[in-house]
Amino acid sequence: MDRREKTMKLSTTVVTVFSVVTLSIASANADVRMRLANALSKDHPSSVVLQQFADEVREKTDGEVSIRLFVNGVLGSEREVLEQLQNGAVDITRVSAASLENFDPVFRVFSLPYIFEDEDDFYEKMRGPVASTVYQATKDDGFQGLTFFDSGARSFYTISKPIETPQDLQGLKLRVINSNTSIRMVELMGGTPTPLPYGEVYTALQSGVIDGAENNPTALTIGRHGEVAKYYSLDQHQRIPDFLVISNRAMEKMTGEQQEIVREAAVHATEAYRGLWDEAVRKALADAREMGVEVNRPDKEPFRRAVQPLIDEYRRDDTVGPLLEQIVSD
Repeated sequence: MDRREKTMKLSTTVVTVFSVVTLSIASANADVRMRLANALSKDHPSSVVLQQFADEVREKTDGEVSIRLFVNGVLGSEREVLEQLQNGAVDITRVSAASLENFDPVFRVFSLPYIFEDEDDFYEKMRGPVASTVYQATKDDGFQGLTFFDSGARSFYTISKPIETPQDLQGLKLRVINSNTSIRMVELMGGTPTPLPYGEVYTALQSGVIDGAENNPTALTIGRHGEVAKYYSLDQHQRIPDFLVISNRAMEKMTGEQQEIVREAAVHATEAYRGLWDEAVRKALADAREMGVEVNRPDKEPFRRAVQPLIDEYRRDDTVGPLLEQIVSD
């Protein structure tokens, strides 16, 4: 090979290396555009703070990372959106822990009754290693957790009488979410669990197909269930969190600094959400009373005792048991 050929080959190599480096830099600096799905309405506290989350990310990354929020379930149900998260059609979504049970059984722990003492205990435990454990549980499924949201304490509401003790549930058909844990819980309390989609609850109450249901107070007002069910008993048996999850693919599009900004903004969203949600619950209870709903506060201890066999059963579960111990231990 003569000198000219060597020079030309060297020049070609330099150009190739320069092009690869330039392409890599351009790729690293390319703007990141993401889609965030929420099945709830635009004015729901979760949608409000998710828009705050998107705005904070855009501001702190100087517009290099932008997140567009889609509300009212326009991108599909929680299950459908999780599937889109895996194939790259959606990047981030807010989803119930109950929906995540299909991806990792460890999420079943959050459907257990009375594992959190109250709201303060919930936030204290969820800000610690409990959430960190479950954030990584779905990483092999293509997505991971960013933060959590309180979806409220679930209590019983009925058509004909208040629930003061588990014995009052005897003979009552009660709508529950389609979860084996929730079904077993109501059975242990003495009721007859009836899984139904949320959208069918109002008609089922109105027609007498069910005698009651269980949910947080906003179901009485936003869901209008308080028009039919006139007794709301604050036994607060479950507090099932929601999680904000992001696809691994979306995380890999960002630099380490951008990833940290996204994580911090997610935590800030949870902090803002707590105040908004507490106010929403207070308003829902006040509005429910105006609708003629009688609100009572039964002693929780008899309900705790009734479901203890379910807690003991999960303690023996190799998958759920260790996380359950983390939650219930002082």
